[in-house]
Amino acid sequence: MNINNKAVAENTYDAIVIGSGISGGWAAKELTEKGLKVLLLERGRNIEHVKDYDTAMKNPWEFKHRGRLTQEQVKSHPVQIRDYPYTEFNESYWVNDLECPYTEVKRFDWYRGFHVGGKSLMWGRQSYRMGDLNFEENKKDGIAIDWPIRYKDISPWYDHVEKFIGVSGETAGLPVLPDGHYLPPMQMNCVEKHVRKRIEDKWKGERMMMMGRVANLTQPHNGRGSCQYRNMCNRGCPFGAYFSTQSSTMPAAMKTGNLTLRPFSIVNTLLYDKNTKRATGVRIIDAETMENIEYFAKIIFVNGSTLGTTQILLNSTSDEFPNGFGNSSGQLGHNLIDHHFRTGAQGTAEGFDDKYYYGRRANGIYVPRFQNVGKDKRDYLRGFGYQGGASRTGWQRDVAEMAFGAEFKDEVTQPGPWKMGLGGFGETLPYFENKVTLDKSKKDKWGQPVLAIDCEFKDNERKMRVDMQNEAAEMLEAAGIKDVKTYDNGCFPGMAIHEMGTARMGNDPKTSVLNKWNQMHDVPNVYITDGSCMTSSGCQNPSLTYMALTARACDHAVQELKKMNV
Repeated sequence: MNINNKAVAENTYDAIVIGSGISGGWAAKELTEKGLKVLLLERGRNIEHVKDYDTAMKNPWEFKHRGRLTQEQVKSHPVQIRDYPYTEFNESYWVNDLECPYTEVKRFDWYRGFHVGGKSLMWGRQSYRMGDLNFEENKKDGIAIDWPIRYKDISPWYDHVEKFIGVSGETAGLPVLPDGHYLPPMQMNCVEKHVRKRIEDKWKGERMMMMGRVANLTQPHNGRGSCQYRNMCNRGCPFGAYFSTQSSTMPAAMKTGNLTLRPFSIVNTLLYDKNTKRATGVRIIDAETMENIEYFAKIIFVNGSTLGTTQILLNSTSDEFPNGFGNSSGQLGHNLIDHHFRTGAQGTAEGFDDKYYYGRRANGIYVPRFQNVGKDKRDYLRGFGYQGGASRTGWQRDVAEMAFGAEFKDEVTQPGPWKMGLGGFGETLPYFENKVTLDKSKKDKWGQPVLAIDCEFKDNERKMRVDMQNEAAEMLEAAGIKDVKTYDNGCFPGMAIHEMGTARMGNDPKTSVLNKWNQMHDVPNVYITDGSCMTSSGCQNPSLTYMALTARACDHAVQELKKMNV
């Protein structure tokens, strides 16, 4: 057997990070700042901050199709077109579904972007902490398994992350939604302030409406500019005004001189040494040349996003792990969770016709969870929070009538009525039978078996959705909103783009994939800190928690490396 020792040495690093999105970017930053030489592997193309935000400064009329998609784009993106994210404004950020198919045992909307920065370029930026209520409920309810950590374990790392990325928001003093370190909040408009006061007057501390906590800067921070209120964040922000890998963690990692970035690198397999019981590295497919290359490291962080990570692990089989890498528990791929939403209520606010608002605020309001908290009991487990806001309808409201003449011109220059809406984001319970497996009968463009996704919402979620509508309507009506109507626009797993849970944390290696440090029970030099690590979901947007868990795991990994335990 001929071994090219020189090639092995050239391809050896202290750490390999798989995936450059929200959690992978954080892993690269933390590990390089601690002195490790890090190889960051990204399966898609590179996108450089500012230079490659091709559409960020374009006006609507500069787009050939005014934001709409061509028939060719529709044909090549049958999944991405199912919901709002995929448009002409940033269409290059979304995956070609024909090149990367998957099998839907049950409908699952899998929204993906293959490029440096991943979904950190397109995320909604809502940034909320999980609290002890969330970390304790599995145990209290007898659902799935207990989290191996509590809020006190992660709280300092939430601090660490918030201070670096910049989160604008306000404190609330609620145990259900712990406070953090915030830049000045964005401001509510006049209708939102009115609704807030009426809710607080009626429910007196039991419910409140606050400004959303969002990773958009309201003042310059860490060398980045403040939000310009353009609300075009998903095109990439030339001002660096919201957190992304490109604007925040990547520059920090590059500054150390310890980072090597390799785009177009599809990780196919984790390499394993049965004698040391450690991972030795990874085998990649070069996305452009189809060449197979191996890279080696002492520790590996797998941050390919929940389903991307799980696909790599399921594909990394060996005599020791015939059912997937580090899968002695049999839990890998199971317990898939996503939030459910697209239901709530909306109505019209009267008496504010002489008022308007400034700019296009890239944020809304938030009503923290109040269900199944304290003495409140429902006929379902867990709960939901509301996101939403108030705005005035614009000139488009009258175009459909095809009117003409002076009166029509006058009408379309006036803003329309105020509308106020509340939309629920609900927690989904972790069900073992909600799972992903490999479908070896179908291959992607690079010859890899694809994922088969078998996931559905169940009775607990359906009961919650009724409550999400009714409670929203009650609060709006109590606030004086008129013509309130409830809605349920339907929701399938994947739509919230908050998939998580397929390589969950836990204390027992027999029932979980990772320990309390996000370290694989079976292979201690492999860490997983993206959404796949989650043991339950809470109802809060999860990305801030991924970042905090990543920073915490990096600290542990470096300590273990120094002790020669990994």
